[in-house]
Amino acid sequence: MCVAARAGQEGPKGDIAAAAESGARSGGRMFRQMYRQARTHPSLIPLFVFIGAGSVGASMYLMRLALRNPDVSWDRKNNPEPWNKIPPTGQYKFYAVNTDYSKLTKDRPDF
Repeated sequence: MCVAARAGQEGPKGDIAAAAESGARSGGRMFRQMYRQARTHPSLIPLFVFIGAGSVGASMYLMRLALRNPDVSWDRKNNPEPWNKIPPTGQYKFYAVNTDYSKLTKDRPDF
């Protein structure tokens, strides 16, 4: 943070730019601090790995739900009812217990 911003005056970059620069620096500091902690306490490495893998997995599953779920319609103008376009043998669930989608028949009308 510049000296002018500390004194209550707007610095040459402005308040928003100074806040963005400060946020970018704090993100780098966070990773450096995690690296230092992992070097001094090696038992924290599995914690960092599992939390990172869980975050990535949760993000990927959320993206899959948002993009592949037939109940979600991103383009209401061209495809207002995407659930009607799914064939009866199409699996849309992530994990189906005791369901063989290849043996299903169509039991709904065409619109």
